Amino acid sequence: MSPPSRRLQTKPVITCLKTFLISYSLIFWITGVILLAVGVWGKVSLEPYLHLDTENTTNAPYVLIGTGAIIVIFGLFGCFATCRGSPWMLKLYAMFLILVFLAELVAGISGFIFRHEIKGLLKGVYVDALNTYNHTDARSDAVDRIQRNLKCCGLQNYTDWQERPYFANNGIPESCCKELSACSSVDLKNITLAATVVYNSGCFSLVTSTMESNLGVVAGISFGIAFFQLIGIFLACCLSRYITNNQYEMV
Repeated sequence: MSPPSRRLQTKPVITCLKTFLISYSLIFWITGVILLAVGVWGKVSLEPYLHLDTENTTNAPYVLIGTGAIIVIFGLFGCFATCRGSPWMLKLYAMFLILVFLAELVAGISGFIFRHEIKGLLKGVYVDALNTYNHTDARSDAVDRIQRNLKCCGLQNYTDWQERPYFANNGIPESCCKELSACSSVDLKNITLAATVVYNSGCFSLVTSTMESNLGVVAGISFGIAFFQLIGIFLACCLSRYITNNQYEMV
């Protein structure tokens, strides 16, 4: 057992560490809420683009949602473990922070890598989605949502639809219309008349820039919060060691 004088000197250090770790755990809990919100936002904002191709996609939003939900729970556990002053709880908390650190790195790297592969993957995928467009399946719905949300039409411009099988019987999709009430079937089946009632901008450049910016936000927040975990790991390990070595007990 440590001499009384040493224990008295160590007690303020442990109290200081506990104060910092409780503050960290509260901030950690808030980051869990932020990650959960960013993951949901990423899933909602990227959903139309992810439906274009189910083979080449990113799991970053789903990783963030799962990680954020678990952080919310373990953030409270961290506060309890710190107040209790239990070495084994603190070690468990540190191990969890390590797992969170790795999960967020995976999410960040996934978002960052996919962000730079978009242009290479998306053009062929989008062309295939236009060629198989039928106004009924999930990929067609994704194309419609993209055209409405980004106010665009076709790959490079609205004339691209003239080369698609759907155009022969149905013309340009209604999702290209600036105002649905102003679009008639006659206008949509005539590429010249359609110029005045549909969006003239192509979707490809808008889709790639939107996905790059959204995935950039997801990756940046993931990396930032991931390295924040290193502080908690350090504090939890130090506090556990001090309590164990000096046989400190919570009064």
